[in-house]
Amino acid sequence: MESENVSGGESERSAPAHRHTFSPAGESNPHTLVKICGITNIEDACIAAEAGADMLGFIFYPPSMRYVSPETVRGIIQNSKFKVQNEQLNLEPETLNIERPAFVGVFVNSPADEIREIMDFCGLDFAQLHGDESPEMVASFGGRAFKAISPTSPAEAEKHSALVIRHSPFVLIDAFHPTERGGTGTTADWEMAAQLARRYPILLAGGLTPANVADAIATVRPFGVDVSSGVEASRGKKDPAKVRAFIERVRGEWRFQWLG
Repeated sequence: MESENVSGGESERSAPAHRHTFSPAGESNPHTLVKICGITNIEDACIAAEAGADMLGFIFYPPSMRYVSPETVRGIIQNSKFKVQNEQLNLEPETLNIERPAFVGVFVNSPADEIREIMDFCGLDFAQLHGDESPEMVASFGGRAFKAISPTSPAEAEKHSALVIRHSPFVLIDAFHPTERGGTGTTADWEMAAQLARRYPILLAGGLTPANVADAIATVRPFGVDVSSGVEASRGKKDPAKVRAFIERVRGEWRFQWLG
């Protein structure tokens, strides 16, 4: 995959038949989504899915140490454990009893046509755009893409979120790093994220682990959480115990907050 900046002006594609719906900004979210990112092999994919992950993320950014080829991802997704009817997933909080996780491809400044080609080839449900992609590019995916941002100030966070949220199901908030694109283990600014979470559905990423995810949810109250390095045994290889513990802590905090 060639890394290059993408400007606006991408042609609009037809939206999928089903558009995802979410609780309006500021309303209670009765279920915290869990995205396990940086999946590189079928064993880790199955462990995360069986533990209850709502989304599995695959990195299509060659400089990343967690990069995985489209051929490998296609093989994982076509595994018999993930066979379901070919229909659009519904991520509305009240109807999250889906039969398999949603599959997410993570891209950094890839051309839109290349992203669509990989999504179709692999069978991905969503594209996570983790570079300098324009709001117009996000919109061109008709609800099947969401933007990841790493803001350095509340004003920057608000500006970018407001630009892209009209065209995507949520915004991913990651910790800022001057050179790396996610997966650094650096903790995001929870207070800044909490301000955004009161207005937009956000996925909180950056430095989450089984030890701190419950506190993160209690502080930020995000739509979902995203973890990669925080559940690894080594770079690119998940620790089954950490994956299960992470998801258990998320579900436990959800029960505490919403069921009293």
